[in-house]
Amino acid sequence: MTERERHFLLQRVQPAMIGLIDGSLSTLAPIFSVAIVSHKPHYAFVAGLATSLGAGVSMAFSEGLSDTGELTGRGNPVMRGAITGVGTFTGGILHTLPFLIPHYRTALIFAGIVVVFELIALAWLRWRFFRTSFVSSLAYVTLAGIVIGAIAAAVTPGAG
Repeated sequence: MTERERHFLLQRVQPAMIGLIDGSLSTLAPIFSVAIVSHKPHYAFVAGLATSLGAGVSMAFSEGLSDTGELTGRGNPVMRGAITGVGTFTGGILHTLPFLIPHYRTALIFAGIVVVFELIALAWLRWRFFRTSFVSSLAYVTLAGIVIGAIAAAVTPGAG
């Protein structure tokens, strides 16, 4: 791997992956909990939009403030923060968009399908850029999704 490729991975791909993984996983519980409790897709959409935006801003600041990049070579903190924030928002909003469908069950099914595609995409990105096993990457992100889903079900009245 060339120095240029290493910098690209460290300064661009890795912050994007942090954001995409965080956005895809951390927003599952609030969005699906609101959908299940309310049976109102619009409420789930608003919760998902707010969660995705809030998580994106939080992750942007967290990444940007965590490291100046001078000692670690991770690059400009503002750029890393922006990449991470956009990735987080993107990861959260993708499975939020199906809740624009006004029919509860249809919205829930489509959102679930989007989550499956997100998990596959995350595994593919890990395989593509970080040379990890696609199958083990898919297993890890799926396990994380299952754990988060179980937590959401445990705290959501009427979900069980």
